[in-house]
Amino acid sequence: MLDVKKHFWRSIGRENAPLHFAAHSHHPWPDVTFAAQEQAWLDAATLLDRKWGKVLGEVIPEAQQHIAARLSLPDPASIVFGPNTHSFLLRILSCTEAISGINVISTDSEFHSFTRQMDRLVEADIVNLVRVPTEPFATFKDRFIAELKTRDNWDLVWLSQVFFNSGRVLAHNDLVDVLNAIPNIETLAVVDGYHAFMAIPVDLSSVGRRAFYVAGGYKYAMAGEGACFLHCPTGYGLRPRDTGWYAEFGALEAARGDEVAFGLDGSRFAGATFDPSGIYRLNAVMCWMDDLGLTVEDMDAHCLALQKAFVERLDRTRGNLWSNNLLVRDLEGCGRFLTFETGHAARIDEELARNNIIVDHRGDRLRIGFGIYQDLGDVDQLVMTLKAVV
Repeated sequence: MLDVKKHFWRSIGRENAPLHFAAHSHHPWPDVTFAAQEQAWLDAATLLDRKWGKVLGEVIPEAQQHIAARLSLPDPASIVFGPNTHSFLLRILSCTEAISGINVISTDSEFHSFTRQMDRLVEADIVNLVRVPTEPFATFKDRFIAELKTRDNWDLVWLSQVFFNSGRVLAHNDLVDVLNAIPNIETLAVVDGYHAFMAIPVDLSSVGRRAFYVAGGYKYAMAGEGACFLHCPTGYGLRPRDTGWYAEFGALEAARGDEVAFGLDGSRFAGATFDPSGIYRLNAVMCWMDDLGLTVEDMDAHCLALQKAFVERLDRTRGNLWSNNLLVRDLEGCGRFLTFETGHAARIDEELARNNIIVDHRGDRLRIGFGIYQDLGDVDQLVMTLKAVV
């Protein structure tokens, strides 16, 4: 198993730090991000206006290279950065030919910002939305494809690679089958990879030409806020109506007449002025991993071993919370967090918080996340505390 706890001492290694089992939410930052944050400040303070030359000419290209390598994407320039994934959702929606009556197909297990935004657009009669339930998981792919085939005029297909409210991983082959089943080649397709990027191995080499891919640094990439990114496939969403002035920097040719110019790479989805410090931190984390020879496969294996140990120990306690409560019992098909369905989710969350242990819950679903900074001793402490409070 990995031994990297010493690299997080400023966060969870300090005295009286909480036991953190919410790696699927705010991930602790490794210590290398401290110097990166300082460098972002120093560059802003000393370079002033010229800092953007460094950010656009050095910091962002480095980050693009890191991400492209980890996602098996051939062209780092297909990646653009933004402050959050919601901004990319709005920009992608602005690429549809329709301004109202936009036909969207998705699932009932998308991230809250997407769900809220869709609900509001449905209220305003701007979006016609079909949500395919992800459960039962065994039939999800077939049911989603069947719904896809009911019409050929979808404007947007949006679904997650790992469902946030269960941890269930949509297998790569299933994802490929879904994307191949979209009836109209011009339909915009987006894969939300936030719970997959840097959590499980991801290879976009076979789907990157067809689908957008959105993720960020807040969770498993350990870089915090402000480092979200979008992979933009060639030929899709060429002229977003929602556009910021940073998209001008990627324009490959001058506008003709009154036409607004766009680049052909990911820069066409750039927004406006932003805080680049998150991208500094992202680069620091990626370089740290490279220096340690730490791969996503290594991290995935470490966390899976912790998950298995946790479930085994939990079942041995013979308490009220055990593997039968798991929404995804096949741990090999689960992401970095386990989701337990229980009517006591809120109370367990609160009791653990009183014992300085961080998890979270959504309704009757208790989510427990696993990270590379944890070890078997942390698992034992969590199990002992659960036995006392459940």
